[in-house]
Amino acid sequence: MPSFDVVSTVDAQELRNAVDQTARELATRYDFRGTDASVELGDATVTVEADTEGRLDAANDVLQSKLVRRGVDLRSLTASDPQTIGGGRVKTVWTVAEGIDKEAAKELSKQIRDLGLKVQAQVQGDQLRVTGKKRDELQQVIAALKGQEFRLPLQFVNFRD
Repeated sequence: MPSFDVVSTVDAQELRNAVDQTARELATRYDFRGTDASVELGDATVTVEADTEGRLDAANDVLQSKLVRRGVDLRSLTASDPQTIGGGRVKTVWTVAEGIDKEAAKELSKQIRDLGLKVQAQVQGDQLRVTGKKRDELQQVIAALKGQEFRLPLQFVNFRD
């Protein structure tokens, strides 16, 4: 029976490249010279620090532009509010969302059911498996999901006949 998986992932290499480019630009740009603005990549987070809130906003803008240029969808990252840390410094922690949570998977499966096609959607961990008897119906589901703006970036993988 034909099937495919709906996932939401971030290319780790592109994320790392965007963070490295941001760090390089923060070190060499004139308006950041002499400041301790920095960006660090954690396991599932990106931390941006600066000495003033204005410079923090500028560093966040640089990070966002590098992410967009590298093809990383900004919907997969959520920023915390600026936090004051010791020494008068401020930081923002960007959380990288990997996978589809249960609530989003239920919402997607409801949208698939509302299409009126003979397909089934099952939640499997942090992904959604869609199965059906006809390949054309699965392609219609993919086209319908691509046509709408969902709160997470969606990728369609493991299409099998």
